[in-house]
Amino acid sequence: MAFIQQSFSVAFEYKVFFTEHLFSTDNRVFAQFLETRAEKGFRKKLLFIVDDGVSSRHDYLQEQITAYCADIEGFELVEDVIVVPGGEASKNDLQLFHWLVNAVDQHAIDRHSYIVAIGGGSVLDLVGYVAGVSHRGVKIIRIPTTVLSQNDSGVGVKNGINYHGKKNFLGTFAPPAAVFNDAHFLTTLDERDWRSGMVEAVKVALIKDAAFFDWMEANAAQLTEAEPTALNYLIHRCAELHMQHIGGGGDPFESGSSRPLDFGHWSAHKLEQLTDFELRHGEAVSIGIALDSVYSWLTGLLDPESLERIIQLLKALRLPLYHPLLEIEDDEAPIVAGLQEFREHLGGRLTISLLEAIGKGKEVHSIDVNNLRKAVNMLRDKW
Repeated sequence: MAFIQQSFSVAFEYKVFFTEHLFSTDNRVFAQFLETRAEKGFRKKLLFIVDDGVSSRHDYLQEQITAYCADIEGFELVEDVIVVPGGEASKNDLQLFHWLVNAVDQHAIDRHSYIVAIGGGSVLDLVGYVAGVSHRGVKIIRIPTTVLSQNDSGVGVKNGINYHGKKNFLGTFAPPAAVFNDAHFLTTLDERDWRSGMVEAVKVALIKDAAFFDWMEANAAQLTEAEPTALNYLIHRCAELHMQHIGGGGDPFESGSSRPLDFGHWSAHKLEQLTDFELRHGEAVSIGIALDSVYSWLTGLLDPESLERIIQLLKALRLPLYHPLLEIEDDEAPIVAGLQEFREHLGGRLTISLLEAIGKGKEVHSIDVNNLRKAVNMLRDKW
């Protein structure tokens, strides 16, 4: 058979900067990054899209952005800083998605321009998807403002919105041009947000870094008080582990079915949907980690001492272990349906990450519903 062979590779590279007060006039980190991208005789546009939760807690931010960007050589700020609703609801709102695409069009944002997204993970996912599909890919700079987005979603390569009630059904793989983690934004988060955001660090430690898990156990008291030094270390190490996996795991755009970073997520995604997203993503993942850890023990993969350490750390961080919608009356229970939806999400055969030790994950391709029911009952009754 005659054919023409095509083959090429594209290298992706971006930095995650750690800073404070990013738009203070004496902080040149953001300006210096843009100046490296400037071209002589050509002005590029900057379109800012900001989470309303951030805007309301930092009411000086728009004025500060305008003043800061005025002197960046080679760039011009789109006058309208767009403010959008935050939280998971923003990813369920198709009209908001279309409205933002129209804004990209109306402001003549082209592939040389930059969209700058400031907010929590949901807004970054939404705006990343808008950037990813407009003109087949406009450059995006992410400025995550929550613990979860600074240590996990904001430093990765995925964007997306929910569709037909399914989480991240529409989306793209599109690495950012850069990420700026500003620790000052964390100081205005409510307790529920920063606490639930720490669970992604528990997750990545459990599957990749036992020493990091040990550190979290030793520093749980400081973390529960959001002590800045401890919290910033947690974010930095968690982001580092996520980026190492994305860049060095051999499958940055998740072509296969193996998703070790999704440990604890199959049931979490379903719980978020079942609770109409009343549960924060981090809260749902905490329950998912607890469920899959107990299941790992019930199936003989994990020793009882390790299971107890995992449960006690989640409790020490004041994270949830159980929700009534986990209950399994029969094989048709909603949470069991989450397994099939997760298989569809993977795009291949079911692959679930479990644990065979703290710091060491193990993939399986089937889940026994009877053991799953036992695990739910233990979470309900024992802890």
